Amino acid sequence: MLKKEARKKFKEARNQLSLNEIDEKSLAIANQLLSLDIWDNTYFHIFLPIEEQKEVNTEFILNILQAKDKEIVISKSDFETRDMSHFLLTDNTKIKKNEYNIPEPINGLPVPVEMIDVVFVPLLAYDKQGNRVGYGKGFYDKFLSECKPNVVKIGLSFFEPEEVIEDVFENDVKLDFCVNTNTIIKF
Repeated sequence: MLKKEARKKFKEARNQLSLNEIDEKSLAIANQLLSLDIWDNTYFHIFLPIEEQKEVNTEFILNILQAKDKEIVISKSDFETRDMSHFLLTDNTKIKKNEYNIPEPINGLPVPVEMIDVVFVPLLAYDKQGNRVGYGKGFYDKFLSECKPNVVKIGLSFFEPEEVIEDVFENDVKLDFCVNTNTIIKF
């Protein structure tokens, strides 16, 4: 399957989900994460979902991270440079949606990329080799390539993997795991 086909297929599949189904599936994904051997780490990078795109609701994962007293990192995207800057999520962090409806921090304490231990990665689709398909802007591939080599990259998906994504690029960064509602896939 080509990335373009995967984007279309999984955008349509997500659009079929009700808000209640999204919450149920998001909770199931969060519960699956509890069995991963990642909880000795300190700095966890998480995306705040674009509700209009029906992304995985990461609120349940945020609750787990807070309960485990982890340092939570969120990002702000620069659409001109395709760079992401990273900030510690605290009680004082103010969040505002950008022009693409992505919730982002307005302010906060910067976190150097090399401090991040685990990244929860948004995606539209993925394959059985750990290749992911996002929205096609390359933000996460660029960000993940800047992370330390042993950063744990975990995709979150409502769906099972495709057999293969055919048009993978040299700069595409593979996932270490993908967690869906039923299982954890290790690559």
